[in-house]
Amino acid sequence: MPGVLRVNEIFHSIQGESTAAGLPCVFVRLTGCHLRCSWCDTTYAFHEGRPMSVDEVLDEVARYPCRTVELTGGEPLLQPEAIPLMARLLAHGYRVLLETGGAAPIDAVPEGVTVVLDVKCPGSGESARNLWENLDRLRPGDEIKFVVRDREDYVWAVRTIAERGLHSRAKLLMSPVFGELEAALLAEWILEDGAPVRLQLQLHKILWPGVERGV
Repeated sequence: MPGVLRVNEIFHSIQGESTAAGLPCVFVRLTGCHLRCSWCDTTYAFHEGRPMSVDEVLDEVARYPCRTVELTGGEPLLQPEAIPLMARLLAHGYRVLLETGGAAPIDAVPEGVTVVLDVKCPGSGESARNLWENLDRLRPGDEIKFVVRDREDYVWAVRTIAERGLHSRAKLLMSPVFGELEAALLAEWILEDGAPVRLQLQLHKILWPGVERGV
């Protein structure tokens, strides 16, 4: 439906990921995803949601005392109206982040939006869906995230960073799959190799253990 988004939830929380971790943020979670990552923790966003216009989303965001907004999902770029929503948020003076799974093109993302691009490791079951052309569309300040399930994923990620020269393209983040890989073990691997990445923990899961929505 033109001009309408399907929105799963809008909430105010502490940013748990990216280099903005720890900052207050308003999250706009859009419904729908064409990937089925083995470790996905937001499966409820595959289908649940309500229709909202861009204006309605802006009004809801404005209720919170916060000037940072992240579009997430699901996969927000599956909805065409996500692009004008981001443009409108920028025009209203918000800092805008986009969390994307990396399998949808980012070329239409407005300049000024910080893209957090998830490069899928083999353990996700979706590494064949990585849209590698997106790496050439990243802008200064954008971020690349690897979610690592095991040693195989870690080795694959480090090799991918080296082969594709990613350390010079964007800020690099690496996260352990929560509950499957110990963060301390991943930290040891990073230190041993001198990997050019920032260890990233899902801060919201530490602050609010067991809470799945609205954080």
